[in-house]
Amino acid sequence: MTPTAPPRILVGYTATPAGEDALAAASALAGSIGARLDVVVVLPMNSRPSIVPNDPGYDALLRETAEGWLADARSRIPDQVPSRERVVYGDSLAGGILTAAEAGRAALIVVGAARDGLLGRFTVGSVAGSLLHASPIPVMLAPQGSRETAAPLGRVTGMVGTREGADAVLATSARLSAAGRAPLRLVSLLALDLPGVDAAKARVSEHHAAAVLQEARAALPDGVEATAFVAPGDSISHAVASLDWRPGEVVVVGSSRLAQQSRLFLGTTAATMLRELPVPMIVVPRAAQ
Repeated sequence: MTPTAPPRILVGYTATPAGEDALAAASALAGSIGARLDVVVVLPMNSRPSIVPNDPGYDALLRETAEGWLADARSRIPDQVPSRERVVYGDSLAGGILTAAEAGRAALIVVGAARDGLLGRFTVGSVAGSLLHASPIPVMLAPQGSRETAAPLGRVTGMVGTREGADAVLATSARLSAAGRAPLRLVSLLALDLPGVDAAKARVSEHHAAAVLQEARAALPDGVEATAFVAPGDSISHAVASLDWRPGEVVVVGSSRLAQQSRLFLGTTAATMLRELPVPMIVVPRAAQ
């Protein structure tokens, strides 16, 4: 029997704090689940070597700069994490990352937060925003400061609701938990979908959480811890703020109902959560029918 190849995690890298955050978060996750890193620096398509370069000196400088960034990235990756560092070309940063990820059959794309995000919080920049609207591959957003706080996978939190896409979140969360031998926590989004939390709504939420946990236990491998929790709060922000977070925790969320099949789209609920999260968030594409 041919052994299964380890999953690949692609990192869109730049020699910036955001790039270092993405690389640190990806390295920590890869080391926990036995994945390989594919670190890419995207250069403009018009700088690709050709028979008649537009400006050989400028193109050479770009390539030299990119190779220097890759050498810096290589020095930041733990020795036990296998990696490949390379230059790719694209019409845009997001386009180059996406093309490289699809060609390399990456299981996950990782990018960092924009530079103006608060410490430990996200601001979705243009590259991440483009990926979140177009990628058929899950995308992990690393919050600013991850280069200082990244740790081995400590827990997987799956944000599971009753809307379409919950199965994809549950399946992804379970696989990640099993691969990293990390406990799995399921947080019901039913209470977050409602404008208030009264006794009747709380009972419905508790029933939903129990049903989700029962379904998850039936699908999980032996030895994976699974708990279910309903986050209380009058708003999504308050509910997310009420949750505790472990070092190395990763949150898994689904795409909006507006997403095309097998594509990402960050809905209003996930976008609100994103502003409150101090840990990486993985956005899973809307499952194909």
